[in-house]
Amino acid sequence: MSRRRSLGTKKKIALLVSAASVAGAGAFVMANASNAAQTTQNAQTKSAQDSTVCQGLATALGNNERFIEGQRAAPDAQSEARIANREAVIEEIKRKQEASGCAVGESAQDSQAAQPPQEAQPPQTAQPPQSAQPPQAEQPGDQADGDAAQAGAQVCNGSTVTLSGEGGAPAASSNQFPVGTKLRVTNLDNDKSTTVEVNSVSGSCVLLNNAAFEQVREQGKFLIRRALIEKVG
Repeated sequence: MSRRRSLGTKKKIALLVSAASVAGAGAFVMANASNAAQTTQNAQTKSAQDSTVCQGLATALGNNERFIEGQRAAPDAQSEARIANREAVIEEIKRKQEASGCAVGESAQDSQAAQPPQEAQPPQTAQPPQSAQPPQAEQPGDQADGDAAQAGAQVCNGSTVTLSGEGGAPAASSNQFPVGTKLRVTNLDNDKSTTVEVNSVSGSCVLLNNAAFEQVREQGKFLIRRALIEKVG
């Protein structure tokens, strides 16, 4: 009788050890699954950030390339100097693309790519013809741009803002406003603002140079998607 009890006890101990091993293995598998999920999430987040950086640089490159095309299509006495300056900017953007792991030379046009024809419509500043042009209703910001916009008026509604890659004191370039115009650009994603003066022509409503963009940018981003642009002088 005692031998049977002894064997029964040993079996019980063996069963308990086996159950503990199974439980431990299950916990190990769950921990590995959790770590794998976290790693995947981190990789996805980094990929999204990299995509935003690359898209911003591609947009800046596209804007400068479009500006050069415009200068070559309609040159003036200063075109060669402007083109040389923008070519240097393009080289700087390409270096940033390489440093950020982006496709070097990748070029993209932002939402303003469809806007250049508006430059050929200055008569729209006269109020009577505007009422007879329904297609212009989707561009309220453009109708208020230029000399027609009052100080403090919101302009270029819906425009994104990126950087030109140019150095120097904070400044901007624009295809909507003459040199000397003062604009306030607010990044609505972080509530940072900068007031700059337009000092050259570009292919965008507002293109900030490096110093101005640093004042309003989010870390690691080269494009402001939610921007408030106001004419202040």
